[in-house]
Amino acid sequence: MASRVETLSAGPAQPARPLVVSRVRQGRRILADRWASRLVVLGGLIIIASILAILFVIVGEVYPLVKKPTAEPRPGVNFAGVQVIPGASFGVEEYREIAFLASGDGTVRLVALRDERPLPSVRVPGLENARVTAVASLGRSRYLLGTSDGRAIPLEMKFGTAFTGGRRTVTPEAAFGSPTVLDPVGKRPVVRVAGAEPNGGPITVAQFGPRDLALQSIVEKKALIGSVRREEALSALVVDVDGDVTALAMDGRGEDLVVGTSRGLLVRYDLRDRANPVRTETVPVAGAAITTLDFLIGDRTLVAGDGAGGVTTWQVLRSEGTSTPRLTRIHEFRRHTAPIVAVAASARDKGFAVADSAGTVRLNYGTSGKTLLEVTTPNRPVAGVLVAPKADGLLALSARGEVAHWTLDNAHPEITLRTLFGKVWYEGYSRPEYVWQSTGGTDDFEAKFSLTPLMFGTLKGTVYALLFAVPIALLAALYVSEFMHPNVKAYLKPVIEIMAALPSVVLGFLAGLWLAPMIERVVPGIFLMPFVVTGAILGALALWRLAPVRVRSMLRPGGEVAILVPVVVVAGLAAFALGGLLEQALAGGDYRGWLLSVLGLTYDQRNSLVVGIAMGFAVIPVIFTIAEDSLANVPQHLRAGSLALGANRWQTAIRVVLPTASPGIFSAIMIGFGRAVGETMIVLMATGNTPVMDWSIFSGFRALSANIAVELPEAPDGGTLFRVLFLAAFLLFCLTFVVNTMAEMVRLRLRRKYRYL
Repeated sequence: MASRVETLSAGPAQPARPLVVSRVRQGRRILADRWASRLVVLGGLIIIASILAILFVIVGEVYPLVKKPTAEPRPGVNFAGVQVIPGASFGVEEYREIAFLASGDGTVRLVALRDERPLPSVRVPGLENARVTAVASLGRSRYLLGTSDGRAIPLEMKFGTAFTGGRRTVTPEAAFGSPTVLDPVGKRPVVRVAGAEPNGGPITVAQFGPRDLALQSIVEKKALIGSVRREEALSALVVDVDGDVTALAMDGRGEDLVVGTSRGLLVRYDLRDRANPVRTETVPVAGAAITTLDFLIGDRTLVAGDGAGGVTTWQVLRSEGTSTPRLTRIHEFRRHTAPIVAVAASARDKGFAVADSAGTVRLNYGTSGKTLLEVTTPNRPVAGVLVAPKADGLLALSARGEVAHWTLDNAHPEITLRTLFGKVWYEGYSRPEYVWQSTGGTDDFEAKFSLTPLMFGTLKGTVYALLFAVPIALLAALYVSEFMHPNVKAYLKPVIEIMAALPSVVLGFLAGLWLAPMIERVVPGIFLMPFVVTGAILGALALWRLAPVRVRSMLRPGGEVAILVPVVVVAGLAAFALGGLLEQALAGGDYRGWLLSVLGLTYDQRNSLVVGIAMGFAVIPVIFTIAEDSLANVPQHLRAGSLALGANRWQTAIRVVLPTASPGIFSAIMIGFGRAVGETMIVLMATGNTPVMDWSIFSGFRALSANIAVELPEAPDGGTLFRVLFLAAFLLFCLTFVVNTMAEMVRLRLRRKYRYL
């Protein structure tokens, strides 16, 4: 009896041990949950920190583009006891260590800018008793000296560089050419001179009187055997206009001579036929005299300064509707308070310096039409101005030979908000346009960094991809979630999800090499396909309803896809066949010619239609998967309640399930939008990468992402193109950030609206 009592009393005590074990397990689970939660939070913080770090790197690379240029004063020098000739009478070598000046006394003076070492002057040979009265720059340290006895002497400044003991030594050398006679009637002094050295031989224009010019051309002919034969021609040219000649400028090709007058007129002569120069036009510029003229690098843009302080740029362009090129005003810069006395073009870019008689020197940029910076020289009156060969320095020369010197920090002068996002009037264009063309074949190429065509192309490709992907993905998700048999769904959904793992480079390769040529052959059928396929599906539905119940019962509910797939395939083939017949009947068998002649549309093989299909194929799995999950997660009791109230399955899907799942569906579309915006390889390989702004579905485009992939490997580190590409990446970052933020706001609003269903 006692043992039984002991057994009974011991029985209830057994569960205490498992209870202790469960508490230990529960504590371990709580601890694991806490660590897991902290790890998840830590991972999220690391991701956010990484994104912010990437953003900071991008902003750091973009910041120099918006940094304002600066000019730091340097110690000045003095050409003591020289006769300063107004205009392009002085220069500097590329390291800004030695400056030189062609003096009126017939010597080339040299002075060191960074030390006090004496440099000997160089006498102009063959000058005899004459003086130097005019100087013209021919570019690349080549000059033309006009003399008081009507001659011209070529001058080329050469600088040798040697490194000894880690120190650079620059040695100047003045090389003079043979003098040529410019005055056809005597030995009058040259007042002004302009020249060019095209491939056919040098050409020179000199002014002797108020309106008297002389044109000298030398034609060099190379024979197969023997030396080069030179044919020289000298003719007088009288400028028959109101006012005296006050400025001369000739482009480097020797094709156009522009004359400025005291009445504020620009007179252009066509020198293509050197034996017969033709006066083509006279253009009024200002009410004051034209004081300075100079061509920017490339010899397409002319800078004109006048006595009222005005500065304008001009180009010879063919206007729309006319075949005759004419001088066209491009930009008008901020007016100076004193007459313009000197203009100097940069040898690196489209920048130029302008100086007035009051000592104000401004650095302008010809492409943007913007004044970059302004400095004031204490040495007055100003006789000349110069931009250093590397565009890293600015020098101003006074009439007494004093040189003011500044070091420029102006790494990206071509970048402004207008050149990045606005219309710009580029050289050779008949009107302002959006253009992206970052590189050219010559050093005088005018870089065009408009991001607007790239942004337009990004949105264009995204729009066409979503127009193709969103209807197919959403309708497929709705059908799979609400109507398809579960057994078929179990196989179909994983297959579509696997499609999202296909590399975009493979899709781009197939789109560019296989899909684009195939689509080109069946374009009419593609546009007929939505109508033919829709009609075929409706016809199949009508026939299915006419079928006996015994036949329809043979197919399980939700298995209609077994009938729809063959119907869609046959309807697609029929659409292609009908498209060919329609092309033969209405377009004469050539739809491309019909598009061009009737609609004015050019068909490019790699176009937006190809990109829309290929990129839509990449976006469909993303949208489908998220949308189908949202539809499947709608509570089952909502469907049951709708069906119990008498609604059919279609009404339930459209009016109950779809609104409830709308937040998730909207998120799916926005994620697909982000996928399309950031797509690179498909856009790169399936379009012509032409940065044009045209909504035509038959033309190509260039997207921001594809442009970065194409040009970043070739962009010089730290250069303007390099930083502009980082700016494009920053714009992509901002675009996706704004879109995702707006999408989240809309999603939360939809969620609050339908959460009580």
